[in-house]
This record gives sequence, C-alpha cells and structure tokens, in this order.
Amino acid sequence: MNTLHQATIHELHDRLKKREITSREITESVFERIDQVEEKVRAFVTQTRETAIKQSIAADQRIQRGEISLLTGIPIAIKDLLCTKGIRTTCSSKILDNFIPPYDATVIKKLKEEDAVLIGKTNLDEFAMGSSTENSCFGVTRNPWDLGRVPGGSSGGSAACVSADECIAALGSDTGGSIRQPAAFCGIVGLKPTYGAVSRYGLVAFASSLDQIGPMTKDVEDCALLFNIISGYDPSDSTSIPLDRTDYRKSLVADVRGITIGIPREYFVEGIDPQVENSVQANIRLLEKLGAVCKEVSLPHTEYAVSVYYLIAPAEASSNLARYDGVKYGYRCKDSENLREMYRITRKQGFGAEVKRRIMLGTYALSAGYYDAYYKKASQVRTLIGKDFEEAFKECHVLITPTTPTPAFQIGEKVNDPLGMYLSDIFTIPVNLAGLPGISLPGGFNKDGLPIGIQIIGKHFEEERLLQVAYTLEKNTDHHQKKPNLL
Repeated sequence: MNTLHQATIHELHDRLKKREITSREITESVFERIDQVEEKVRAFVTQTRETAIKQSIAADQRIQRGEISLLTGIPIAIKDLLCTKGIRTTCSSKILDNFIPPYDATVIKKLKEEDAVLIGKTNLDEFAMGSSTENSCFGVTRNPWDLGRVPGGSSGGSAACVSADECIAALGSDTGGSIRQPAAFCGIVGLKPTYGAVSRYGLVAFASSLDQIGPMTKDVEDCALLFNIISGYDPSDSTSIPLDRTDYRKSLVADVRGITIGIPREYFVEGIDPQVENSVQANIRLLEKLGAVCKEVSLPHTEYAVSVYYLIAPAEASSNLARYDGVKYGYRCKDSENLREMYRITRKQGFGAEVKRRIMLGTYALSAGYYDAYYKKASQVRTLIGKDFEEAFKECHVLITPTTPTPAFQIGEKVNDPLGMYLSDIFTIPVNLAGLPGISLPGGFNKDGLPIGIQIIGKHFEEERLLQVAYTLEKNTDHHQKKPNLL
C-alpha cells in the first residue's frame, strides 16, 4: 500500500505539479486507508467513492493540460452539516436522515471550483450540539489516538478523519469550539476564522451569531492554504464581510521577534490538567526563546462565558430548529391524528436528547417574562467579554491559552454530566462570543500519549498573525509529525 494518504496538501500539490503522481492514485490511497481503519474510527456518515474517482480523473485531465490550482485533485472530507448538492446532508440527525440538498454551500462551490476531490461527509454531534461526537444518530466516532476516547466535538468526524489519514484535509464548523476542541483532542490543526470571514451560506444553522466554518488540517501551511480558498465575501450571506483578498500563505514566516503574546491569567486556573498546563507553559517558554515578549493579561469576564453561551446558543437554536416540523423536508412521523400531533411526534422522534435539551433551554430563555432576565442579560455580558479582549489586545498582538482543560476523555465519561461536558469548551467559547479568530495546533502529549492542544487567539481579521505564530511553533517542534497507530 502506498503512503500518499499520509501527505499534506502542499506536499501532494508539488508532486502533482511535477506529474510524479496522479490525483487518482491519491484518491485510491485515501480509500484504501478508509477500508483499513474506518471500522475502528467511524468518522464518516456518507462516502462518495464513485463521484470522488470521477472527480480525480477530471482533475488529472486538467493537470495534463497544465491547469492546476492549489487544491486540484486533493481529497477533502466535509462535515455533514454543509449542504452538498445531490449528496445526503444529515447533521447526524434522524430528522434529516433523508435530506438531499438541491444546492451547494458556498464553501463547497469554492472547493469544486478549485477541482478538489470530495470524498464524503463526516460524523458530528447532532446539529453540532456537543463536545464529543457522542450525540449522533449514526453512533460514536472514536479518537484515533485511543479508540476508547472521544475525538471531541462537534466536528469530531472531521478531526478523526484527518488524524487517521482518512483524508488529506477536512472542513468543520465552530460555534463554541467545535473545530478547535476536536483538533486538540486528535492532534491536528484547526482554525476558527473571524466571524464573517467565511460565508455561512449552506451551513445548516445552529446558532447564527456564533457559527463559523473553518479548515482542519495536518499542518499550519495546509491550514493557511485551505483558508485562502474558503474565505472571502459572499453576497448570499448577510454576515459576510467584504475585505481585500489576502494570501495567507505569505504569513507563514517562522519568526516571532517583535510580537507580544498575552497569557490570560483566567485560563490557568484550578481544574486544568497539570500536564496540559505544563505543555502550554513549555510552548510559551519556547516562543520567548525565539524572541517573542510574553506578558500576563486579564480577561475578567471569562468565568461567565459558559453561562452566557448556554443561554445565547440554545436561544438561537430554538429559533433555527423550528423549521424541522415534518412538513417541507426531512423525517415525518407516520401515525398522527392531526397537524399539531404530527409536529409534536415528529420532533419528539426526530431529535436526540441533547438537541431537545437545548431547544427547551432556548425556548425558556426567550419566553415572555424571562427574555430580559436571561437572553438580554446574557447578550450584555457577551459585550463585556468582547471588551475584555479589546483591552487585552491593547497590550499584545495575540493570546496563548490551552485549547482544552484536559486531553480527550473516555467515551461515556460525561454523557450523564451535561455541565461537565459543557465545561470542556470553557477555553474556546469566549472566542466565539467575541467573534475572534482562534487556532488550535498540537502542543505536545501527556504521559499516556494523548495529544494536547495549544490555542492562539487573535484580533478580528488578523488571521495572518495567528498563522505566523502557529507556524513558528510548528517549525520548532515535531508534535504535528507524530501519527496514531491504528494498525
């Protein structure tokens, strides 16, 4: 068996350009790998083998004509809440089990325009609601580093898929940490872009003021490359921001001299795993050795972030998920005596427990007499969290924190402890509330060999700086080169 599936986008692009290999060979290598390990990992909801092979042949024909772009012929996996024309899009929910979109999400159009090969749709927590990919009607995805542990969530399928070399790169979405947390648990790179930097058109909405699509890759260079492709203004998304096009690969400079890095004291608190803290501190010392200036800063409203998020996100979810009523598309219950009962039974049977929990939380927070006490108050504290970041960035260029308080936890460990599960996103949620960009990259391993993630947070639309610091760290460590042993 060849090892093309283990390579990065930029490595494969260079070899395709020189015509040393073909896209079909890469694609077949990826599917061979899927055949080897997918039964253990269970990263996919849907595989599109026939279509992928056709796309790879078409890509090879373009390359023969000398037409090659950065993603031509590269196999990419897609989180299964991005609409793909003619391909089932389920959000890992029974209620959308038979939904086939009539259109492509903007990011999917962009991948197709670049002649990428789309190999399938990856598993997630139902409607992106979860931190472990255990809330899926298709079953649990497993962490490639330890099959008894979760891959994180909600983009757990995409993270596991990249980590296990079942694809070359993947797309995920991040509402409260759903790209960065699984990236940390699975030892890969995951970027949550600034809110508005990537079009959300065709992303099945969870919480519209928080959701953002981003790349999940094997290294920082691939992250910059894929972000180049998917970012940019889209008139179809009213939250999309018109900005000048940027080549993010130009920010891949392994130099942090002159950069001031803030260390938020609230992120190094009681409850954080000592091995996680030691790993982050080791990376901070490395950056100082490389010429960065590190200083402590404060984000005083951090302690309220989880509470704020679990009022705002469920409130928006309760509105967004009202459309799933069994009338226009998706699952409909068979036995009901009238319309009201059809709505009730369809939603009862179609949604999983976590989705129902969040819909009820959100509906309650928005209900008459409670709106001011809950949703409005949470929105006000959200503003204060954003101002905390503004103040911190007056003293530094980026912030460095742990991505998660612990490495990946055991499957089933937090299923009956919703609060414990929610707290696993405590370091990622504030970034979404403030609309900032954040990246997680491999920062080391604990004594059991589980990956530990480092999070770098930047100012709005300053992904270049994030990528520069992340690239510098990556070039001076070898964590990203280690692979899980699945055979």
